[in-house]
Amino acid sequence: MKILVLSSLAYSLTNFRGSLLRELVANGHQVVAVAPDRNEDVVRELDASGIGFREVGMQRTGTSVLSDLKLLHDYVRLMLRERPDLVLAYTQKPIIYGGIAARLLCVPRFYALMSGLGHVFSDASRKRAVLRKVVSLLYREAVRRARAVFVFNSDDRKEMIRLGIVSETANVVQVPGSGIDLERFAQAPLPRQKLRFLLVGRLMRDKGIYEFLEAAARIKADHDECEFRVLGHYELSNPTGIDAAQCARLASQYPVTFIPGCSDVRPYLEACSVFVLPSYYREGLPRTILEAMAVGRAVITTDMPGCREPIFEGENGYLVEARNVEALCAAMLRFVEAPERIAVMGGRSREIAEKIYDVRKVNRQLLDEMDLLQAPWGQVDDVVNARTQAVASLPAMQPVLEASAQVTEISVEDARQDRACSYAR
Repeated sequence: MKILVLSSLAYSLTNFRGSLLRELVANGHQVVAVAPDRNEDVVRELDASGIGFREVGMQRTGTSVLSDLKLLHDYVRLMLRERPDLVLAYTQKPIIYGGIAARLLCVPRFYALMSGLGHVFSDASRKRAVLRKVVSLLYREAVRRARAVFVFNSDDRKEMIRLGIVSETANVVQVPGSGIDLERFAQAPLPRQKLRFLLVGRLMRDKGIYEFLEAAARIKADHDECEFRVLGHYELSNPTGIDAAQCARLASQYPVTFIPGCSDVRPYLEACSVFVLPSYYREGLPRTILEAMAVGRAVITTDMPGCREPIFEGENGYLVEARNVEALCAAMLRFVEAPERIAVMGGRSREIAEKIYDVRKVNRQLLDEMDLLQAPWGQVDDVVNARTQAVASLPAMQPVLEASAQVTEISVEDARQDRACSYAR
């Protein structure tokens, strides 16, 4: 079976989905990974695993209609060339425009991996009600014929139903995130010198960075032995992003060291005592939390969708109210005042990671749900049924179809017929 995997960042293909892609190849499938940017290290790693790579440009966080229509057009052209049997998309724009393109061309199988609803659906975006409605509508059209929508936490299904993105009867499957390679993220001994708090995440206000800075300043005033670090990439395209100049200013005002984002966070996780993520971003299931747990670190995070999922209160960490500096500071002080908790809770984190978040278990669940552990799928009856269902749902999308057809210089009906015939063969 030929599988097309759509992403919004090349780096994520190997860093977040590499194990899944290799598992697809190991099960006898041809895999082509797609990203809007070309990262030569990523391309080499994919090629070494027998995975193809295609570049399709995308404005990741923009709201330009023309840019998004071009993305839809490019996905249509890509699928016409590649003729995938299955499309798996993750993150907002690949899901939306990849899903619509798959419907237009009657691709037999489409799956959406919702790694989080994102900034538009976060509390910080309440003023963007119109944009939220538009995105919800696009999501609904994209996943209408999806075989399954995978979510990383129990809150996202409820929210998607409330927003009308999916129905009560839709096949929404919760999985334990993207999983963690427990051999790569091995349990590491705790540092002996300093009690060090670490925040890892994209440099955005929504990640709770300012709350972390305030808490650090309060604790440092009475506990000089404590250290505080923030590690992350600049997120310049996000409305709440923090740039290099802001980081330099904040580093001069607060007792916190800012570390540039890197491709391997393990040395920094191993050097920390407690991991902190005071995020109020609409997370799916923060991978940084899972990585910290695998290394054997206690976690402080917010009682928010996604963040709270892997935390057993008082066992492997503490949950605090979002945007509440006092609550965050109090949770951090519990480790300062009783440092023996660090080792106990860190050990419990590792146990939970092994039991629930092992990437091998997660990948098997995903492949089993997509029926990819079996013989390649694609019988004629399946194709006919998929085509009938997809064509029946297209009238409301005819303007988009016609626009895409004009750009690609093909007949929409010819594309549908050609698509169905190719699968029947």
